[in-house]
Amino acid sequence: MRRLLALSIALALHASPVIAQQSRMSVEAIPAQSLDRSLNSLSRQTGLQFVYSAQAAGNPRTRAIPAGLAPDEVLTQLLSGTGLRHRYLNDTTVTIEADAPQTSTPAATPGATAPSQAPAAPQPDGAVLELESIQVVGSYSRSLEQAVDLKRSNIGFSDSVVATDVADFPEQNLAEALQRMPGVSIERNKGLGTRVSVRGLPSEYTQVSINDLATASGSGGRDVEFDIFASEIIQQVTVQKSPTAADEEGGIAGNVKISTARPFDYDDRKLVFSAEGAHNSISEEVDPKFAFLAADTWGDWGALVSFSTAKRTNRTDSTSGINFRPMSRFLGASGTRGAQAEAVIERDTDVVIGNRANTDESNLIVFQDKVGDRVYVNEQDKWGATASLQFKPGSRFSLTFDAMVGGYDTTEDEYDAAAYSASSRSTLETIHEYDADTLSQYGMVVLRDVSYTATQHEFLSKERINQTDYQQYSLDLDWRGDTWRLDAMAGYSGAEKTSDFSNLKHVAYAPSRTRWTGNSGETIPSANPASFDMYNSPRRYLFEAYETTLEAISDDKYAAQVDFTQTFDLAFAPALRSIQLGARYTDKSKERQYGELKITGPSAGSTAWVNTRTLADSPLQSIGDIVPGGGYSMKGLDWMQVSNEYARGAFRYPGFFTPFDDGQYYRVDEDVTALYAMADFAFDIGRVPVSVNAGARYVDTSVNSSGFHPVQNADGSTGYTDTPVSKKGSYDDLLPSLNATAELADGLLLRAAASETMMRPALTDVAYKRTASWSSFRFTDGNPDLLPTSAKQWEIGIEKYFYNGGLLAGSYFRKKIDGVVINSFTGIVPDVAVYNANGTLNGIYDFDVYQPVNADGTYEVDGIELNAQLPLETFHAALEGFGIAANYTWLDSSLAGESDLGIRTPMPGLAEKTYNFTAYYENDRFDARVSYNHKGEYVESIGYAMYPIWRDAYGQVDISVGYRINDQLKLTLKGINLTDEVTSGYTMDPSFPTMYERSGRRISLGIRADF
Repeated sequence: MRRLLALSIALALHASPVIAQQSRMSVEAIPAQSLDRSLNSLSRQTGLQFVYSAQAAGNPRTRAIPAGLAPDEVLTQLLSGTGLRHRYLNDTTVTIEADAPQTSTPAATPGATAPSQAPAAPQPDGAVLELESIQVVGSYSRSLEQAVDLKRSNIGFSDSVVATDVADFPEQNLAEALQRMPGVSIERNKGLGTRVSVRGLPSEYTQVSINDLATASGSGGRDVEFDIFASEIIQQVTVQKSPTAADEEGGIAGNVKISTARPFDYDDRKLVFSAEGAHNSISEEVDPKFAFLAADTWGDWGALVSFSTAKRTNRTDSTSGINFRPMSRFLGASGTRGAQAEAVIERDTDVVIGNRANTDESNLIVFQDKVGDRVYVNEQDKWGATASLQFKPGSRFSLTFDAMVGGYDTTEDEYDAAAYSASSRSTLETIHEYDADTLSQYGMVVLRDVSYTATQHEFLSKERINQTDYQQYSLDLDWRGDTWRLDAMAGYSGAEKTSDFSNLKHVAYAPSRTRWTGNSGETIPSANPASFDMYNSPRRYLFEAYETTLEAISDDKYAAQVDFTQTFDLAFAPALRSIQLGARYTDKSKERQYGELKITGPSAGSTAWVNTRTLADSPLQSIGDIVPGGGYSMKGLDWMQVSNEYARGAFRYPGFFTPFDDGQYYRVDEDVTALYAMADFAFDIGRVPVSVNAGARYVDTSVNSSGFHPVQNADGSTGYTDTPVSKKGSYDDLLPSLNATAELADGLLLRAAASETMMRPALTDVAYKRTASWSSFRFTDGNPDLLPTSAKQWEIGIEKYFYNGGLLAGSYFRKKIDGVVINSFTGIVPDVAVYNANGTLNGIYDFDVYQPVNADGTYEVDGIELNAQLPLETFHAALEGFGIAANYTWLDSSLAGESDLGIRTPMPGLAEKTYNFTAYYENDRFDARVSYNHKGEYVESIGYAMYPIWRDAYGQVDISVGYRINDQLKLTLKGINLTDEVTSGYTMDPSFPTMYERSGRRISLGIRADF
C-alpha cells in the first residue's frame, strides 16, 4: 500500500499548519540522529513532505547538519553514505529512494524506531508515485513534539508553542497562551493575563515581533500589551532566549517571535470554523467567541484569511488601596494639624518625635492611606484578522504579502466606596493600636488602628473607555539558489490608542476609624459623635467634581531588512558551512497627547454643583443592581451609588469635550541602523559532532525627543515653554554572539551560548514631559539623555531527546546587566502652589523632582531552568496516550528596587520562582488536559518610592476536554481558574494587606469544524 508520510502537518484553530516561520528561514541546524527524525525536523522547517518505504530505506543514522543550508543541500548531506538519494515529485513532495536500482540499503540503526507510518517503496525506474491520501496529525501531543523538534534544531536556547497548543487550552488571549512555556510567566490584571515576563525579569526586558516585525501596541513603554491579540489568529510562537547576530536586538530577557499562517502551508483548500460561549462565575454573563480560517492555492498563487472576534464581561470584587502613607502627611502640615498629630503620637505610643518637619524621621511612621471597597466590571470587544497573499512559482522563490489588523475596545466601570484617611483636612485623633515590632529592622512604626478627625469619605463612579486599533503589513521575499539564499522584508506596524477616563466624585468629611483586618482593611464609625455610617448616608456626600481625562497615543514603526546567506564546501576550510550578512533599518515614533478637565456645574466654567448638590440628588441604585452578578461578595456590604451610564449623560453638558494640554504633549522619534555578520561551522571533536554559530551585530541609534519643557512661573505654579523644544541623542554598540551544540550521544545534546544584548529605554522615559503628583508633592520628568540597558549573558545546558517526542532539559544562565533605568531624585522645585478640587489654595510646598536615570554599577542575575516533556508510554505501553509537560524556573538577582529608605527589594515585576505543570490524555476521539501555572511573589510597585508593595504568589488550575464527533466536528469544554483563586498583596509584610480581589472562574463550551 502506498501512503504519504506527512510530517508536522496540523490545522489552524484545531491543528496547526506546517510551521510557517521556519519555512521562511534558512534551515536550522539538524543534529546527528536517525533518518526519520532528521526528515521530520526538515519537514517542520520547510514544509516538504517525504515519501519512502521504511522497510526498504531502513532508518540509518545521519550526520549533523549546520544551520543556513538550502533544503537541497541538507538532503544531500543527510543521505550521504546511506545508499539513498532524494528526488522531487513536485514542489512540496520528495521521494527517498535507493541510490541506484538493486542497491541494498543499510540496516536500521540498532535501537532506532521506524516511522509511525510505513510509506511504500517508490516505484522503480523513477516512476511517479500515485499518492492515495494525506495523513493529517493535529493532536496536542503532536504539537508538543513539534515544539521539541524546534527546540532541538535551533542552534540557540529557545522554546516554542504551535497553534494546536495555543488553541486547545482555554486562554483568553495570547499572553495566557504563552504562560505554559518554560521560563514564561504573565502579569494578571483583574483576572486577565496582560504582559509577558521571560525568566522572571520585568516585562519591558522582552522584545516582541510578529512576522519578524517589532510590534506596536500603543503601550506607554516598549513592552507589548498581549491582551489586545486574539490567540486564534496566531500559528506559532518561539521565545529565543539566546540571540544570534541576525536577531533584532532588544530582548535582555528574550525575544518573543510570533508568526501567522500562509496559504502554501497547506496542501489542500482549508476552511475552519469555531464558536464558543464562556460563563463567568461572578458576572454570570455568557460571552461569545467566533473564529474562522480559509486558505486555498491555485497554481503559483495562494491566499489565506483568518478572523477572530470575542466579547468578554468580567467582574472583579476587590478591597484595595490599603497602602502605607508616611506620617509626613500630617506631621508636616501647617497649623494645628501637625501639632495635634505629634501630640497624639507621643500620647498613644512610645514614639517621641524629635523634629516633625524632618521627613527622614516622619517617613518611618506610617498609617493607612485609604481603604476602598470596589467593584470592577470590564467589558471587552476584541477582534483580529490576518491575510496572506503568496506568489510561489517553485520551491526556490516566494513573494508574500502579510497583513494583520485588529481592534481591542474595553469599557471598565469601577464603583468605589472608600475612606481616604490622609485627607487634607484631617489629622490623628486616637491611636488604638500600633506596631513597632514587625518592621523594626527598618526602624519603622505602623499605626494599625486609628481614629481620624476628618476622614474624606468618597463615593467614586469611574469609567475607563480604551480603544486600541492595530495594524501590521509586511512584504517578504525568499529567493534561493543551489548555494545561496536571499531574504528581504519591508513592513509597517502601528497602533492608535485612545483612553477616555471619567470619575464622578462625592465626598463627606467626618471623623471615622480605619484599621487593618484579616486580609484587607475596614472603615467604621469612631467614638466621635460626629462620625457616621459611611455606606448609608447619601445626603452627607457633597458633589466635588466630575473629573475627565483624555489621552491619545500614536505608535508607528517602519522597518526594512535584507539578508544574504552563502553556503560553502571548501577543502581548505571544511568546518565552514555558511556565512550570513544582513542589514536592517527601523524608524519608530511615538506621539502622545493628554488633557484633563473637571466639570463642576451644568455649563462650562460653572461651579454651581460644588458643595450644593448631594449624592442623593442623583438617581441611586444598589451596587448589586448596577453591575451584573448581584451584590458585593467580599464583606457582605451594600451601598447605593450613581451608575456611569447615568453620569456620562447627566454631567457632560452639551458641547463638552476634554481639551488636550500642550504641556503634556510629547513626541519621540528613533532611527536604528543595524549591520550584522555571522558564520556557521560544523565539525567533529573525536566522535562528537559540534555545530557553532558566531557573529556580531553593530547597532547605531539616533533619538529626537520633543515636547513642552516645564518652567516655573513667578507665582510658584508650573508652566511650560510656549513652543515645543527638542533634544537629540545617539549611541551605538557592537553586540557579539556565540551559540554552540554538541551531540554527546544519540539524543543527548550539550548546548551553550554567550552574547551581549541591549534594551532601549522606554520612549516615555526619554520624552520631554513633566508629570505632577500633587498628593505626594512630586514632579516626574523625562530624560532624553537616557542610554540603553545592556547585558552580558551566558548559558549552558544539557538536553535529552527521546524518540517519541519526549524531552528532559536543564540549563543554568547568568546575566550581568548595566545601565538599569531607575527613578532618581534629581532636584527640588521650591514654593509650588497646590490647590484643592474646589479651587481653594491647599498650601505652598517644595516639590521633589525625580527622573529616570541609568543606575551605576552592574547587576547580576543567575537562574536555573528545568523542562520535562514525557509521553508516559515511554515507561509502559499501558500508558499510551498519557503524558506530562512541566517546567520550573528559579531566579536569583541583585536587581534592586528604588526604595528611598534603602530597603533592599527586587526590581518591580521580578519573580524568583515560576513553574507550570500539565497532565494530558488523548486518543482518536477524546482528549483531556489539566494545567497548573504558578508565579512566585514579586514586588508590584514601591509606594511613595519608599515602601515595597508585594503581589502574593499566584497559582491557577485550568482544564480542557475535547470530544471529536467525527472527522470534521469537535466539541470542547474548558475551564479557567477552576479553584476560584484570589489575587492578593501586601506592603512589606503579609500582616499589612493592600489588596484582596476575586475575579471568579470561567467555563466555556465550544464547537469547531474543519473542512
